[in-house]
Amino acid sequence: MSRGLPLLHRRRILVSGAIGGITCAAVVVGAAMADQDDGSGDANASTKAAQTISCPAVAGSLPEIPAAAQAEVDRNLALLDTQLAEANKRLSTSQGEGGPNFVQNAILGPLADKRKSTLDRIAISIGRRAEKPAGLDALAECTLSGGEAGAGTGAGGEADSGATPTAAASEPAGGGAEQGSGAGQGGGAEQGGGADAGSGQTISCPDVASKISGVPAAAQAEVDRNVALLQTQLDEANKRLSTSQGEGGPNFVQNAILGPLKDKRASTIDRIELSFSRQGSTAPSGLDALAGCSLTSG
Repeated sequence: MSRGLPLLHRRRILVSGAIGGITCAAVVVGAAMADQDDGSGDANASTKAAQTISCPAVAGSLPEIPAAAQAEVDRNLALLDTQLAEANKRLSTSQGEGGPNFVQNAILGPLADKRKSTLDRIAISIGRRAEKPAGLDALAECTLSGGEAGAGTGAGGEADSGATPTAAASEPAGGGAEQGSGAGQGGGAEQGGGADAGSGQTISCPDVASKISGVPAAAQAEVDRNVALLQTQLDEANKRLSTSQGEGGPNFVQNAILGPLKDKRASTIDRIELSFSRQGSTAPSGLDALAGCSLTSG
């Protein structure tokens, strides 16, 4: 008996150690699972909080489309889908960039400009063969919607509903000219802009006015308005440049200022070209290549 007691005691120690090891392992596994649960919860919350861009439907707002215009209208409706999908992709990949107005200035604003030009082309293509639909510009602007819609609804939003954002300006689609701007300015007014005294940099854009010639008399006022709008856009971009020092990451200026400026200019140049086509004339070639701008040191 005296020899059996130490053996039993040793067995108890071994059993206790094994149970203790199992308990510790269970605690570690439980903690790991809890961490995973918390992570997935955060991911789910992030997904639910994700925002997406929503645009007003266009297809359902169109009148009967002449057969000869159908292909062109379909191409432009598909382009609206592409524009929305690209904007939603940009939204999902630019979290944390810029200031409080980044989404409006860098994504929603340029998207509205692109949509205006596309809607204008739809109206013109129908108007060549039938009565031109009015008020399509009111469908140009888009808005942010939260919740579980997800960025994936980007292209689908256009396809399902025919469309796009909620818009403000409802000028006739044929008018195409953007708000504001008065009489056209001569030669390369938009080449330079307000210099940024702080950084010594300013935005410089190719001259468009000097490349335009042979403007039909009936299109002159609209061309002048859009040429003046190019200057306004450049002035606004230079002002943004001068007041946003230190914002965003290394690509902030390109993503939040130069990129949106290029989109706006492309839409404005597109309207200049459309003003020629409405009068049965051909716009000067190569204008689209003048949309991009660059930083210069002053």
